[in-house]
Parts: sequence; C-alpha cells; structure tokens
Amino acid sequence: MSKFKTIVWPQVILFGDSITQFSFQANGWGAEISNKLARKCDVVNRGFSGYNSRWGKLILPRLISNQTSAADNNIAAITVFFGANDCALEDKNPQQHIPLQEYSENLKEISRLLAAAGVSADRVIFITPPPLHESSWEKECILKGSPLNRLNSVAGQYAQACVQAAGQCGADVLDLWTLMQKDGQDYTVYLSDGLHLSEKGNQFVAQHLWGLMESRVTDLPFILPYWGDVDPKSPESSLLCDQ
Repeated sequence: MSKFKTIVWPQVILFGDSITQFSFQANGWGAEISNKLARKCDVVNRGFSGYNSRWGKLILPRLISNQTSAADNNIAAITVFFGANDCALEDKNPQQHIPLQEYSENLKEISRLLAAAGVSADRVIFITPPPLHESSWEKECILKGSPLNRLNSVAGQYAQACVQAAGQCGADVLDLWTLMQKDGQDYTVYLSDGLHLSEKGNQFVAQHLWGLMESRVTDLPFILPYWGDVDPKSPESSLLCDQ
C-alpha cells in the first residue's frame, strides 16, 4: 500500500438543468470554466435536462455528502442554475412548471442544504434563467406537437425572484435575463433555439461567470509541480512530497 497521501482536488460544481448539462459540449461555458481551472479544480457537471428547482432540491442531498464542517468540504464554488423550466406556463406545461413563490423558496432551501453540507453562501453563485425568444421557441414547441409554453416576460419574473433569493441567502448572482437584454441589444444571438444557449451565449455566460468565480479560486494552488521544477535525477523528491 502506498505511504503517500492521495491528492484531493478542490471541486467546482455546476448544478442545474439542461443549460448546465449541455455546458460541457464543444465551446460550452462549463468546458471553458473547466479549462481555466485545469490543475487547480475538478469542475463537475451536475446538470439535469428538463429538471426544475423542486426536483433539484430533492436530489441535491444525493449529490453532495453532508460534511461535518466547512473545513472538511473541498467545494470551492457551486453554481445553481434553475428557472428555465420552472417558468414554463402552468396551463401549457404543468409537468415542469413551478409557481413563482415556490421557486423562490426552493432556491433558499438549496442554499440551506448546501450550508448544512459545509458549503457557505459565499461559495454559491445563483444564475437566473436567460431571456426567452418566443417565436424561435414556439417553432421548437410546434415540432413537438405543443403550443408555445414559455414567455419572456414570465422568465423575467423568475429571474427577478432568483436575484432576490440570492440576496436573501448572501450568495452572488449572475442575472443573465437582464445582462443579455441590457441596452436593448439583440439577445437572440445568445440563444440556439430560443431557450438554450448558442456558442455566443456560452461565451457570454463563461465570461460573466468567471468574473464572479475568479476571486473564489484565484488563491488555489497549482496542483503538483510545474514540469520544469521537477528534478529529473530525483523526481520523487518533487512528485511524492505533500503539497
């Protein structure tokens, strides 16, 4: 048995719905964050396509072990990105719809569950749903045999609730709904089908998320020595020592 201590990488967890699940695709925002944190953190994709905050709240304890203290926890940051499904219209998509007030309470409960697992609020970043382009998304709905089941104005109400919940929890928030529509810009370029992110939308999320996340991970060490610092005559003196 090895006498050397196993290296435990800090983690950044991306928790959310399909916009998170798809974030590791080519040029995805999760892949970009992971690339920036190579040799510093494991970036873990915990995105679940179609899920809402109610379901996210239920599964969270199965995803993160309940640590005895914050010191035992190796989570450097976690994103919580629900709302795009919660805001579905109740009469058109009752399976995914979550009432606005419950959505807000679910986000707060997720924050409480994370705190109980040793993840303090200053390591949590909520992300609001992005804006919705109704005519593009309506085409997707029609292809699946259903009418338009989301509205941009309703997505905005959920985004506002997310911002408020984050403030009440003491967490940071990335308000995509507002930022993508700021100054009347054409936000449709950020969306691939009216709901999910395009390549440009992924770049937008990665850029703004990194602005919030960088301070949480900037002091984390580069894990294992730079190759040029390894003594070729005695590599074990560099590679097998505790960091």
